[in-house]
Amino acid sequence: MTPRPPSSDSDPKKSAKKAAQSIKKAAEKAVTKKAAAKKETPAVKKAAAQKATAQKAPASKAPARPEPVVPAASPALDAHDRDRLLSATHHDPHGVLGAHPVPGGIAFRVFKPYALSVTVLAGTLRAELHDDGDGFFSGLVPLQEVPAYRLLVTYEGSVQETEDAYRFLPALGDLDLHLIGEGRHEELWRALGAEPMTHQGVTGTRFTVWAPNARGVSVAGTFNFWDGTGYPMRSLGSSGIWELFVPGIGEGELYKFAITRQDGSRTLRADPMARRTEVPPDTSSIVHASRHEWHDDEWLERRPDTPAHEAPLSVYEVHLASWRPGLTYRQLAEQLPAYVKDLGFTHVELMPVAEHPFGGSWGYQVTGFYAPTARLGTPDDFKYLVDAFHQAGIGVLMDWVPAHFPRDDWALAEFDGRPLYEHEDPLRSAHPDWGTLEFDFGRREVRNFLVANAVYWCEEFHIDGLRVDAVASMLYLDYSREPGQWVPNEHGGRENLDAVAFLQEMNATVYRRVPGVVTIAEESTAWDGVTRATHHIGPGGFGGLGFGLKWNMGWMHDSLGYVQHEPVHRKYHHHEMTFSMVYAYSENYVLPISHDEVVHGKRSLVSKMPGDWWQQRATHRAYLAFMWAHPGKQLLFMGQEFAQGAEWSEAHGPDWWLLDPGYGAEADHRGVRDLVRDLNIVYRHTPALWQLDTSPDGFQWIVGDAAEDNVFAFLRLDAEGNPLLAVSNFSPVVRHDYRLGVPDSVPAWHETLNTDVGKYGGGDITNPDVIKPEATAWHGRPASITLALPPLATVWLRPE
Repeated sequence: MTPRPPSSDSDPKKSAKKAAQSIKKAAEKAVTKKAAAKKETPAVKKAAAQKATAQKAPASKAPARPEPVVPAASPALDAHDRDRLLSATHHDPHGVLGAHPVPGGIAFRVFKPYALSVTVLAGTLRAELHDDGDGFFSGLVPLQEVPAYRLLVTYEGSVQETEDAYRFLPALGDLDLHLIGEGRHEELWRALGAEPMTHQGVTGTRFTVWAPNARGVSVAGTFNFWDGTGYPMRSLGSSGIWELFVPGIGEGELYKFAITRQDGSRTLRADPMARRTEVPPDTSSIVHASRHEWHDDEWLERRPDTPAHEAPLSVYEVHLASWRPGLTYRQLAEQLPAYVKDLGFTHVELMPVAEHPFGGSWGYQVTGFYAPTARLGTPDDFKYLVDAFHQAGIGVLMDWVPAHFPRDDWALAEFDGRPLYEHEDPLRSAHPDWGTLEFDFGRREVRNFLVANAVYWCEEFHIDGLRVDAVASMLYLDYSREPGQWVPNEHGGRENLDAVAFLQEMNATVYRRVPGVVTIAEESTAWDGVTRATHHIGPGGFGGLGFGLKWNMGWMHDSLGYVQHEPVHRKYHHHEMTFSMVYAYSENYVLPISHDEVVHGKRSLVSKMPGDWWQQRATHRAYLAFMWAHPGKQLLFMGQEFAQGAEWSEAHGPDWWLLDPGYGAEADHRGVRDLVRDLNIVYRHTPALWQLDTSPDGFQWIVGDAAEDNVFAFLRLDAEGNPLLAVSNFSPVVRHDYRLGVPDSVPAWHETLNTDVGKYGGGDITNPDVIKPEATAWHGRPASITLALPPLATVWLRPE
């Protein structure tokens, strides 16, 4: 093993590169001094000794017949191999370095840049190798077979005894290579990347990387002064995989892959499969092995009991880095699960946590697909947070971004000198909106990289669901492209058939391997069958994409459009609140009020509402209760649960000071948060609100055409037929004795939730008494009731 950089009184990882460069310069200087000081080479000494022996030998009267002599092979590398190793273009360094039987014994060849000397140690044998220059050392030892040996390497100021990295067989099996070649390695992270292990009885790290277009690949890191030639990897045939087992290297080491392109130029790249990274803006990968012990067995055992679309699912969306800025994963684990549990949400959805270089992208431009961002801690720290959620009874969904990746020249873009992860056709590779690159979904290795990544987060981090970002941009070849900027598929259509096949495979694989998991599509078009099974062919000729749920972007757009109108104008937009029921059962839906709706000039949810502060809060509360009662699951972004007036900013997160008791309007914001808590409590205990979300049997209109009144009323029903009556009044006036038709099977109703009660900040206009139906037909029903409808409010009633 080559010498490590000296430790620093500050962060040793951050100072490793500087220290390594310092040692490297010292070693280079020592090599120069050593070369200048040489008087006689071993070859000169050997020739002189042979000459002296010949002069002393007595003359023979009758020379005997000489035995045939096999000339000993020179142990030194030939010029061709030297040049290839020095230029980092050797595909089989193990074939020339290490120990090899040759005529005359065993040839030892070592490549150790910056070393002063190298000695082979084998039992009692100590054989100093000849310095062949440029970091090469060689020697011929008269042995019959290759012994068990180690190397004693002398550097300026240090001597290290180590294993020879080039004496080991490949540490990657044939089955792994076969599965990678087929694009079917579902545990790809166990085969590629940096894997600490014991190989042939020696501890170290196996490095593997897919770079089929490279002329050569080396491992560079703190352990070899970031030298791009010192640890050349071997090519494992047509697989495009390069491999090297480095003994003595373990967890915490920084590394990258030094890749020689086809034109001979070199590039230093982070590991695409790195499971841990440096904190941005630093970009090195880190050797990692997990030590976390899980304590969520009970959660995982009951998770598969009920499919997500038939269970309560109320989601709190969080940007971890800004929820409370400055908190680490472990510090978040002490606060966030308790907060989410107190508010009654069933799940939390984390905006992307995979490593990304630019914080302003919120995680949506990923460079480290297999590594949680190091900004908040280690991968085990992130596991600790997920574990804490599960122990609190909270499911964890995670944003996953397989649609595109950024162009950073140390990451995936033209990884080995040519388009590799991206499509080779520029019309298919460049994302028109975000300045990023799109994955080549038709390449089996790329598809494998992404499918295995989805499995990785669910299996290794116990993630309960993946919300897949920007699905529409994957599905359409003409997405954000003008005519002439895209090429139709083989059938002449605009569908990206490769992306369809990828999404189907991803969903099928995740659902097969991980019981109880759910995948959720952020898909903004009318693509048929997003949540249909992959083997069910739809009218368009495609099987379903296989997602469990889909974000209902149409509902979000229409309903927000409605409530942003002044009440006097809402009657002209009444259909915007009812149209969603026309297609409510075409997919399994989530109703999202996400981060996208409260940034970039769109205003926060409460600030979208017209009127004065009282009216804004009242409409905000009425809208949330309408949303919770509407068919579909619901998602609410952080800060909206307490009616934050400002847009979200990733720089400072929610305005928690609004809940400070010392703030004059604290009660207004606390009241909205109390409502969200009560919405979730009633929701979770009322199967009518979630059990038949995806079945028309779970919904009945009472009145959907009361446009002049700005009133909506409907029933939600559970599998047993038990109803909940939801009534929303989006006008700013009290509607006394408002008559609604109801089923005559319910003898009495009581008010179970009212967004206008005083503790929420409302005017406290309620229906406190039991309400009994009258035998007055109304709205096409044989019985009816009369209610006091508060202004800008939603009321829920259940059978008494």
